[in-house]
Amino acid sequence: MNIKGSTNIVGLIGHPVEHSFSPPMHNAAFKALDMDYAYVAFDVDPSNLKSAIEGAKSLNIKGFNVTIPHKIGVMDFLDGIDEVAELIGAVNTIDFKDMKGYNTDGIGAVKAIEEVTSIKGKNIVIAGAGGASRAISFYIAKYGADSLTILNRNIDKAQKLARDVSESGLIGNVKSDSINDINSYLDDADILINTTPIGMHPNVDVEPIATADHLHEDMAVFDAVYNPNETVLLKEAIKAGAKPVYGIKMLLYQGAESFRIWTGENPPVDVMENALRDTLNL
Repeated sequence: MNIKGSTNIVGLIGHPVEHSFSPPMHNAAFKALDMDYAYVAFDVDPSNLKSAIEGAKSLNIKGFNVTIPHKIGVMDFLDGIDEVAELIGAVNTIDFKDMKGYNTDGIGAVKAIEEVTSIKGKNIVIAGAGGASRAISFYIAKYGADSLTILNRNIDKAQKLARDVSESGLIGNVKSDSINDINSYLDDADILINTTPIGMHPNVDVEPIATADHLHEDMAVFDAVYNPNETVLLKEAIKAGAKPVYGIKMLLYQGAESFRIWTGENPPVDVMENALRDTLNL
């Protein structure tokens, strides 16, 4: 990478950031397109968030990805928020051109799923009610799902998220329930999405949220966990003849969408995917 006086800087802010897969993915894309850009990760303590945003603007940084714990706090320092990011209540991408915040996590999941099946008109079951579930739920509603059922250990959280999605007016049929009752929803589900950390490294041999005997071959199963690549849930999905959708794809497509927002260019998705796979040793 040849950094010059003219090089456009984009990057990531979070705390911590040293394990991020974004720098190799984006820098590979810039290199492939011969773009004068560089992507850098910045560890920003929460107490310094405001000065980090102001400093970045002064330094003419072009864009940021935003990760934990800044996705909500950063919204206070922006001039505009994309409408879906506003509904989600969290930002993971900033475009400094107009100081506007976006959330590309949900679109990342939608694009990953749409590689194997469309969202429109489908019955979708989502496990978990945290930040990832929230981002994905609003995008699923936006992309025309017929019904959405949110399951969580803490039913109050599931009910609150279901209510928020329902009140957005993007989708009519939203339900919530305990994740313990997941099996009763799977027969009618076209798409199952796991946003819980169940099966994430190093706990790779845990009981999955659903087993092959309750999954079916007309179903797509997406696991937001990307380490390991083939989670316990995806192993069960493959056993059942369902279509697996890997968490690495969400990572890939949220990055591709950020790239588009900052540069106005279509990113080389295959190059970005290869860089991700190399970084994750897949």
